[in-house]
Amino acid sequence: MSLSLDARQRAMLQEMGVTVWAPPPARPLPPPVAAPAQAEAAIASAAAPTPVLHAQPTPAAPSAPRQPAHAAAPAAPASEPRTAGAAPTGLLLRAPVALYPQADPQAIPPELGAGWLVVLESPTPAEPLAGDSGRLLDNMLRAMRLHRHPRTFVATLNRHAPGLTAEGLEPAAGLQQALQTLRPSLVLVLGLGAARVVLGSREPLGRLRATAHHLPDGTPAVVSYDPAYLLRAPDAKAAAWADLCRALALVRRSTAP
Repeated sequence: MSLSLDARQRAMLQEMGVTVWAPPPARPLPPPVAAPAQAEAAIASAAAPTPVLHAQPTPAAPSAPRQPAHAAAPAAPASEPRTAGAAPTGLLLRAPVALYPQADPQAIPPELGAGWLVVLESPTPAEPLAGDSGRLLDNMLRAMRLHRHPRTFVATLNRHAPGLTAEGLEPAAGLQQALQTLRPSLVLVLGLGAARVVLGSREPLGRLRATAHHLPDGTPAVVSYDPAYLLRAPDAKAAAWADLCRALALVRRSTAP
């Protein structure tokens, strides 16, 4: 899905590592002559290419050596999201905070809906925009123009360490309370850990990203990669941008007259 992007949004996408290619200007055709068939083919091949959106190329990871059939399967590398298991335990959902409260409520793009709730497991749950992953999250949301919406909220998952004061609610109760209070147009779920909590599903992340979701109260939800993973696997940024475009399209359709 493509969007009309201004210079600022293109800059944000470049920060994410996603390059937007624009078609070059059309080349003038030579004056008509009695040209052979090869010349006609050359003119046809000079047509401007279709714009494409893709991630900046990264070196391919070396393939693992072939394992014998009877050998145990190796553990998944740390750079890949978890793909199996039950919902993470020891997690609490912190109260949602507005990311861009200074945004002008009179200048909200109407296609952004009534508000957004982003749920993710952050390495800095008290400061979701801090650090490298926080800066990438900010760039992702700005590329979506959500920095222009004062009702863009984030609720981070906080791992409860034994012996420390708990901060947050049990995830299911915290999410229900946030939905009742905020009434967001969409919940953007970033990362497999957050998807386990929000959706209660044991499906791998790839399937969760490809599926349309609705929470018990009817709020639509879209799943994508979390910023910390995208920093480890920048080749996934183009797929993440496609997920964000799908989320924008869902909200746009829901606000259409």
